[in-house]
Amino acid sequence: MVSSSISALSHSFSYASCTSLDVCEKQSNPLKRPVQIKRPITVCSSSTDQGSSSLQSRRGVLHSSVALAASAAVLFWSDPARAGFLSGSTGLESIPGPELPKVEFLDRFNEENRKFYEENDARFKSSPLLQGLLEKSKLNKEKNSREIQDKYCLRGAEWGVGDCSTDGMKPDERDKFIAMLKEKAGVKD
Repeated sequence: MVSSSISALSHSFSYASCTSLDVCEKQSNPLKRPVQIKRPITVCSSSTDQGSSSLQSRRGVLHSSVALAASAAVLFWSDPARAGFLSGSTGLESIPGPELPKVEFLDRFNEENRKFYEENDARFKSSPLLQGLLEKSKLNKEKNSREIQDKYCLRGAEWGVGDCSTDGMKPDERDKFIAMLKEKAGVKD
């Protein structure tokens, strides 16, 4: 719990006014008794006028100190959540279950299935069909990346940016270069 009190309302100097606050925080430890801690906080604000603004600055400091006290109260007020009487217990997952009886028939069945699936996986991975599909996939990946690079090069040439920029070319050279890139990328007009 927090309680805040204003120990000195205002110390005004020629162009600044300060407010001191004592913020009290009550900390609770489950194994020990609660401890109360005081922390001094000083808030200062400056003013340009010494006469009538001094009263306004004192009001402003009072308002800001009240807001600061309320913020500190909300900040220090919250306690950690308590999970109840089982808080801190390890739970049922940490307790080993009873040893189940071994069924020889099920052990043999599981071992036969495991061997059967391992053999089928090895046979499939070494099959010529899978090897051919993996090779085609690799070639398609290279071809598709080359097509994408050609497409971006064509776009850069048309816009005049990037590695395929046509900024320094004459108009007829530029048109020939873009036509060559369109043909290479397979773009139809």
